Amino acid sequence: MMVQPAMIDLHPEGARHAVIWLHGLGDSGAGLAPLVDALALPADLPVRHLLPDAPERAITINMGYKMRGWYDIKSFDNPADRAVEPHVRESAARIAALIEQLVAEGFAPERIVLAGFSQGGVIASFTALRLSQQLAGLLCMSTYLAAPDALLGEMSEAARSLPICYMHGIYDDVVSLSMGWDAKNRLEAAGLSPEWHEYPMRHEICRPQLDDIRQWLRARLAG
Repeated sequence: MMVQPAMIDLHPEGARHAVIWLHGLGDSGAGLAPLVDALALPADLPVRHLLPDAPERAITINMGYKMRGWYDIKSFDNPADRAVEPHVRESAARIAALIEQLVAEGFAPERIVLAGFSQGGVIASFTALRLSQQLAGLLCMSTYLAAPDALLGEMSEAARSLPICYMHGIYDDVVSLSMGWDAKNRLEAAGLSPEWHEYPMRHEICRPQLDDIRQWLRARLAG
């Protein structure tokens, strides 16, 4: 059995919906917690927020320095090097196990949203698009696809009706806008219909985006 990473678990009384938030490279669940606070979801919609930490590992593009990362990045030049696939699959299995745990605790899959920023978005999309159960939604911020050529052969039937939202900064100098567009185009080629938002920002989350996240989440968690 896989050991779950350390995790912040914000569990208000009466919550029937859950959002799993996956952080970016070198960050932590605690680093994303202010985003949850800033969303200020209505009190009459109690939502459980889970913010797991990625394990620490050596990151090649950062001179082998150890930091929290869902996978190693060897280089951004080649799609295969942007996300070391065995690490991606290991992290996705970890998040799938967390979803199974939530389901066992009484949270229906269609009431669970998977969200991620940068590396976290890579793992969120890799996981959600392969799950046999349909989730409430997939939210990907400033991110790209891992193992893009494997998508068509591995995508689940449930993913075909999965609500998907991609958000990206026009001036992103870490994950270029073109990488986000590539993800969008590949999802559309697979028959999916991702919602797409662009913002005049770099590799970050901006205030107008918060309003869009809040609106999108409320729509996904209305059931």
